[in-house]
Amino acid sequence: MATNVKALLEGHDANSKALGAPGREWLSYGGLRDLSAEVSASLRGFGIGPSDRVAIVLPNGPEMASAFVTIAQAATTAPLNPAYREDEYAFYLEDLGAKAIVLADGYDGPALAAAKTLGLMVLRTVVAEGAPAGYFTLSADGATGDALPASDPTDGDVALILHTSGTTSRPKIVPLLQSNVAASAHNIAKSLNLTADDRCLNVMPLFHIHGLLAAVSASLSVGASIWCAPGFDALRFFGWMRDATPTWYTAVPTMHQAILTRAGRNADVIAEVPLRFLRSSSASLPAQVMEQLRETFNAPVIEAYGMTEAAHQMCCNPFDRQKPGAVGVAAGPEVRVAHETENRLIDGTGEVVISGPNVTPGYESNPDANAKNFFESDGKRWFRTGDQGAFDEDGFLHLTGRLKEIINRGGEKVSPLEVDGVLLDHPAIAQVVTFALPHPKLGEEVAAAVVLKDGVAATERDIRDFAATRMADFKVPRKVIILDEIPKGATGKMQRIGLAEKLGLVEPA
Repeated sequence: MATNVKALLEGHDANSKALGAPGREWLSYGGLRDLSAEVSASLRGFGIGPSDRVAIVLPNGPEMASAFVTIAQAATTAPLNPAYREDEYAFYLEDLGAKAIVLADGYDGPALAAAKTLGLMVLRTVVAEGAPAGYFTLSADGATGDALPASDPTDGDVALILHTSGTTSRPKIVPLLQSNVAASAHNIAKSLNLTADDRCLNVMPLFHIHGLLAAVSASLSVGASIWCAPGFDALRFFGWMRDATPTWYTAVPTMHQAILTRAGRNADVIAEVPLRFLRSSSASLPAQVMEQLRETFNAPVIEAYGMTEAAHQMCCNPFDRQKPGAVGVAAGPEVRVAHETENRLIDGTGEVVISGPNVTPGYESNPDANAKNFFESDGKRWFRTGDQGAFDEDGFLHLTGRLKEIINRGGEKVSPLEVDGVLLDHPAIAQVVTFALPHPKLGEEVAAAVVLKDGVAATERDIRDFAATRMADFKVPRKVIILDEIPKGATGKMQRIGLAEKLGLVEPA
């Protein structure tokens, strides 16, 4: 079994398809391995060694996928969101200690400005006319370092470095080793029964762990192919599906919901391109949406549970049984429940913890966070996920929410996921996110933001009355805000923390 990124690509048929994209020829596995050798030689020629950090700011698509895979075989990759502003790039590039940045040929945006201010080496991906998907050459803008001898990173070197989302505090740096990435790719491929005959239609952003590991790395580990869309667009999804002929795709729940709104008028594509399965991760998939997807695509909907610190996947619903509302069984690392304040494992409801070869060795330069989030028990090192949950009698994990998101209404604890699930049964509601609203006496009150289905009306009173017949009074949202769209983060996830401020319901802290 591969223990580093380079080994993930080895042993697959050189002529089989690796990377595709709209209107492009496929890049073969042989071509991807050749590109890997070329990129490694270029980086060493520019004076970049195995432990140097290379930021990557490229649009979603095949070059972003191939840049990650090839640079990770020679240095430490640090993919960044192409939508950041200059001050954001300046923060992340400096915080990461990046030595170089990879940009598209001709790009002249805020990432370049920040890189120049910090004195970074600027490298360009040059894509020749008619080149297969993902193929590029690297060129340098200006001066580079002294050339270094050829060398490969070790399994213990850092392959990928990402920041946590930092919704409530300064983002933490998460280094993922070559061995972490390889272990997670194998875990995902195994849980999805991936083979070389599979093809993933990737609509996930490739600056995020979900797309990098589940769509790209897991597919490459078995010699499967990835068709790289230029991002997510519900209006273009079914056209891409027809062109790509995938066997599966992976997305976050809000993307699945947007796809469902277009599915009725694209029944012919769904019939023409039967999917083996659909995958959902990065946020809890409402049970109602899982059932709709299963009925619409006539295929299993595999919900998985992941996070950056685990190199993505921790749990996954098995193919022979999917439980709506559960994030599946342990699928790679060992998954247990711990006491929320004491460093010990418990039965029942508590904080979800994990241990395994896919788990980061620890946050970088942050001893306080490491002391808080890691502990030793039963001879193993456990990572605290920050999620609250419990296992049922079948070994399926049910999450009640992020510990920081659990609403404390005058001492009564309310799971926002539970309230979401009830409100989604309302015939007029298409999307919902339940969140905490500060309250002068209770501390926090329950609030919900909802998006109504097209052509259906409902009032705040209708929704609250509906909820009141289905849950205890203290769980019923005291405020319901009806919106055209719920604010989302960079990866399409709806964010509970800070939503009251975003919606102007409280003064910013």
